[in-house]
Amino acid sequence: MRLSILSIVPLLATLGFSIPLQSQSYKRAPNFNRAACQAPTLDPLQGCPKDTVLVGPSAKYQTVQSAVSSLANGTSPAVILVLPGTYTEQVNVTRAGPLYLLGQTNNTKSQPSNTVTVLWRAIAGTGDNAYTSVLTVAPNLNASLTGSGPTGWPVLESNPFGNVDFRVYNMDFVNDYAPYSDGPSLTLSMGYANAGFYHCGFFSYQDTVSETVMSQQLLPETGESTQLILQIYVGKIGSAYFSKCTIAGQTDFLYGFGTTWIQNSTLLMRSCGGGITAWKGTNTTFANKYGVYINDGTVRKANDSLSIKGKCALGRPWNSLHRSIFSNNYLDDSIQPNGYIIWGSTDPRITNQTFQAEYNDFGPGVNITARLAAYPVTRELTRDEYEPYSAPEKVFQYRDGRFGNVQWIDTSV
Repeated sequence: MRLSILSIVPLLATLGFSIPLQSQSYKRAPNFNRAACQAPTLDPLQGCPKDTVLVGPSAKYQTVQSAVSSLANGTSPAVILVLPGTYTEQVNVTRAGPLYLLGQTNNTKSQPSNTVTVLWRAIAGTGDNAYTSVLTVAPNLNASLTGSGPTGWPVLESNPFGNVDFRVYNMDFVNDYAPYSDGPSLTLSMGYANAGFYHCGFFSYQDTVSETVMSQQLLPETGESTQLILQIYVGKIGSAYFSKCTIAGQTDFLYGFGTTWIQNSTLLMRSCGGGITAWKGTNTTFANKYGVYINDGTVRKANDSLSIKGKCALGRPWNSLHRSIFSNNYLDDSIQPNGYIIWGSTDPRITNQTFQAEYNDFGPGVNITARLAAYPVTRELTRDEYEPYSAPEKVFQYRDGRFGNVQWIDTSV
């Protein structure tokens, strides 16, 4: 039998050998029963790996950031267990070594059962979106800045890579500066790092996962003009994986330059503005598949009181190299019949390289006739066209362009 390097590397990791990855060498955290570690017990650290750091109101570390800052900035793995509560703070992770954040819970298989919330309230104003983020995972400030315009903040090729295996289980992140889209307010900003999120919640109105939109819109609820809002930003050389998470936002709430895979998750629309996705592609010397891939999930309005039938777009191109694919998702009737939209009437940003696509979505939000008529703004993929993007190992890349950068993903969730 012939073994590929991708099949050998995970085996070596489980045996405790160092793995060269993204020009870093690291060891994984030791195998342990994660559910036992996260379960409430008289001794909170019962079932946890040795040297697990505890965060809680009566613990040595009473904030998540203080626990993160206590860790050596090396390549050794670390585990932090967070006791129930709301932690009002920003968390910044710069270390390269694997780091796992665990929220204590009775039900590790349910995001609604989470008992840990990290809360911050901020909008970008005149500063960079990165300063608003509840959670930042990047080796330095340069790697986390979003910048503006189609090309964003220029990060040097020589910038070091950050965390090679960052994971969060059963924690929620909330940026509730305002109960409507009032400006870029991020829950997550990351770049030059690998990050996985499992049974987590991300709640904001604009730019949930980051990228910045500066055009104006009218809020359906108030009729007031406001800047578009972002929620989650995955920046350059960033790889993010979400499994069984809940992500709620309003305007362009998934944006960035890197690669994001969202699996078996729920996207909640708190209103409509811009699109759900607003990705920026990047020219590289190698073929890349940077983009956002939403798979086997549910896309729906946040509650039945919202009058947004047929008003929400799947996405729009931050630049003409935008790539996003919604595949095998249930779409409720909030989605526009045409699926995707152009950036703007005088600046559509649609070329033959723009890849705003769907494969096998279903539900009342799918109108095949209207989608086909919207080509090339919206692309309906055949099975053969979708196949090159059909699994994480086919889209996640190492810094040098090689595919198969998936060793940091927890496939058991």
